[in-house]
Amino acid sequence: MTKLLVVATSNPGKLREMQAYLANSGWELTLKPEELEIEETGDTFAANACLKASGVAKATGQLAIADDSGLQVDALNGVPGVYSARYGKTDADRIARLLKELGNEVNRQAQFVCAVAIARPNGEIVLQCEGICRGEILHTPRGNGGFGYDPVFYLPEKQLTFAEMSPEEKKLVSHRGNAFAALLPQLNTILSAG
Repeated sequence: MTKLLVVATSNPGKLREMQAYLANSGWELTLKPEELEIEETGDTFAANACLKASGVAKATGQLAIADDSGLQVDALNGVPGVYSARYGKTDADRIARLLKELGNEVNRQAQFVCAVAIARPNGEIVLQCEGICRGEILHTPRGNGGFGYDPVFYLPEKQLTFAEMSPEEKKLVSHRGNAFAALLPQLNTILSAG
């Protein structure tokens, strides 16, 4: 039995990424209607994921899934946090601003966080998970893959930035990978609950 999940995004790249995480799960994923915009007014990743999932579920009358993620830098008290995507106009601007604000700070510890939420058609949140990936911020970008802050987010145990990893490697260690690994075993409870 296949069940439909509306993904609370207009980004086909994010849809493909979620489809990869949920492959063979019995769930079919589809993009939300493009004209449907849900404002991210929450002050945490979890709050924003819930807002998007709930809003899209109510608007479409279907189960909906949403995620919200970003970078938290220890020395900057968690900044950019929920403003990660709005920290500059482009990825290059965001990285440049982050490196400028960190300057020569010795503590370069940081983490990527991903919160995922699923809502019923009435807007009720039925499942929430969070994934975290700890690493550190380099002084200069490395690698050509990924997006966002990937070129400066370094995992010492892998000796690679996210931008230097293959999509398969990144999927195994990333915050989003961790969140979906926590989510998958619980997905069938939604199926059985109807």
